[in-house]
Amino acid sequence: MSEKRVAFMQPAIVVTGASSGLGAEFAKLAAADGASVVLIARSRPELDLLAADINRSGGSAVVLAIDLTAPDAGEVIARELKTLDLYCHILVNNAGFGLFGDAAELDRERQLAIIDVNVRAATELMLRFLPAMVARKSGAVLNVGSVAGFAPGPRMAVYFASKAYLLSISQALMGEVRDSGVTVTCLCPGPLRTPFLARAGADKTALFKGIHKLDADAVARAGWDAMKAGHALCVPGFGAKFAAMVTRLLPRAVLLAIVGHMQGER
Repeated sequence: MSEKRVAFMQPAIVVTGASSGLGAEFAKLAAADGASVVLIARSRPELDLLAADINRSGGSAVVLAIDLTAPDAGEVIARELKTLDLYCHILVNNAGFGLFGDAAELDRERQLAIIDVNVRAATELMLRFLPAMVARKSGAVLNVGSVAGFAPGPRMAVYFASKAYLLSISQALMGEVRDSGVTVTCLCPGPLRTPFLARAGADKTALFKGIHKLDADAVARAGWDAMKAGHALCVPGFGAKFAAMVTRLLPRAVLLAIVGHMQGER
């Protein structure tokens, strides 16, 4: 790419899982900051509605309807950004999903898709965009983890493990890029008032029914502000903070028993 073309490219905020919930709220916050926003999710109609709303309000949003489980998803995103003369200045890895049930009984391919979206796609996008951020000495990554990442999660084993991975790699990468002008933040909320739990089939368990649910806009704002401040970790809400603290104090076997019990009997 010529130096002229590089100079012409404009910064963008890339938001995955932008069609609803936290992703849509992050997109609105990015647009309010005056940034070009790249909205990524599978559902094109929902993305088009959000983009139209942002553009109508004076913002700038483009839509990439991409399935992040596809092996070439990262390559497609990078290529589309280049075509649009955009580069990723801030990456919001928000896309993710979970399934409720015993791992031995749930569909294997759907469980592997959790890893594809929550782990592989998030990691690939970081590995694609972080080097250029470090070279520019400017940029940020906001990974959406979960308070679930602090504990093992019987009956949502793959989901809990995927969020533990995001927490671990976020903290490791923050250590690597420290003092480079780039930051990596992990947002670890508790349950939200979004369709996520119902879609996962976990909305009836004691673990999630008993925890106060936060509004997506408030959680997105907390994560956005933490990222802007360069914080490595953000756990919004008293309930989530308490749960994260307890996981550090209890022996692993006790924690496993408690979470397993609260996930409910089959």
